[in-house]
Amino acid sequence: MGSHAAPHHLRPHFTLVSMAAVLVAALLWLPRADGAPARTDACGSTATRLPRGDCGPFWQVLAEDFNGDRVPLGSFSDCDHHVDTSGAYCGGLRGTFRDNWWAYPTGWPDTAESRGREVVGVYHPEDTVSVGAAPNGDGRMFIRMWRPADGGPVHSAAVVPRAVMNMAYGKYSARIKVTEAAPGYKSAWLHYGGGCEMDHPEGEWTGPLSSFHHPCGGGEQGYFPGSDDWTDWHTVSTEWTPGHVRFFVDGRETGHDTRGVPNGPLSWVMQNESALEGPGAAPGSSSQIDITWVAAYAYGWK
Repeated sequence: MGSHAAPHHLRPHFTLVSMAAVLVAALLWLPRADGAPARTDACGSTATRLPRGDCGPFWQVLAEDFNGDRVPLGSFSDCDHHVDTSGAYCGGLRGTFRDNWWAYPTGWPDTAESRGREVVGVYHPEDTVSVGAAPNGDGRMFIRMWRPADGGPVHSAAVVPRAVMNMAYGKYSARIKVTEAAPGYKSAWLHYGGGCEMDHPEGEWTGPLSSFHHPCGGGEQGYFPGSDDWTDWHTVSTEWTPGHVRFFVDGRETGHDTRGVPNGPLSWVMQNESALEGPGAAPGSSSQIDITWVAAYAYGWK
């Protein structure tokens, strides 16, 4: 990764080409004409629980269900060490969380600034990211973004699993739910760099959950709808292999592209930020996404 704000994201326009892409992606949800089931992810299940172990060509290098140590607000601090490298770390973290997680440091602007949005965000992992138990006892990573009542910038958060920083290919999965939705907040979990970009999941939290592929070297983006609602639990996965990128929602393939697929090392950035479309976050508002597990895999290492 060469910078800390994702590059410009094009959005689908209602042209014949884009509508055709939407229709093709939507058809991926239907059974095949020959009666065979639609393609599922390499783990072969919807993976509502944390999957453990290798899956097909993928070797698991991270399995985190957040049921261990608690990480209070304030811990994701002092993150400006060896940024954007596999040696990056947050000085405020301890133990396995320091070993396994990094976050964009406090003060970095989010993508909205480069897009000229009226409401922009600034990364503040120290007051947006925590790990603890939900009311039902389930361990989760909580990312609660918010905008100050005085109308200042949104406090955004982008967390990065260190085990898969600067790695070529792999499988990247998580189970997520927006538990508090408000206009003006979004996610764009992505791999990007060198003119390449793969985004999954992406979208404003009050709109649909989608995926985008921006081929290396340019060309029309691939747009793949995945779900109508961020406020339901979803298992999201990206499978990146030589010449292919595939996107999955709840175990079912929702997108596949072979054009300009990256072939060099990139990092998985679980980026959450101020909205790039629609209304900006209102002063005093907040919105939250919960992550109940994260699993990441290397490709072809064995």
